[in-house]
Amino acid sequence: MSDELQSRTCTPCRGGVPPMTKAQAQRYLAQTPAWTLSDDGRCIERSFTFGDFKDAMSFVAKLGELAETEGHHPDICFGWGWARVTWQTKKINGLHDNDFIMAAKTDGLAPT
Repeated sequence: MSDELQSRTCTPCRGGVPPMTKAQAQRYLAQTPAWTLSDDGRCIERSFTFGDFKDAMSFVAKLGELAETEGHHPDICFGWGWARVTWQTKKINGLHDNDFIMAAKTDGLAPT
């Protein structure tokens, strides 16, 4: 996990900027190695495992609070003992610095 990314704050993205290229995203993935590119390089995602439903739900709640604080929101699917988080900047239909900042912050919430 990247301490540098984790220490940053999301900046508002109002659209009108190009999304990252796959090459740019690959460089950021080096700082968030547990994440993978998906949707032809327009998203990053990671799956997490937990001991039970309560732990998964707690993680999702903490992530929701973080997303509200940062003003950048993921897609989350979860169930008994698992959660899958996907980051994308929807206004540009692709990846932005904010997505990798939030990926690093999400890693900080995950159990070790």
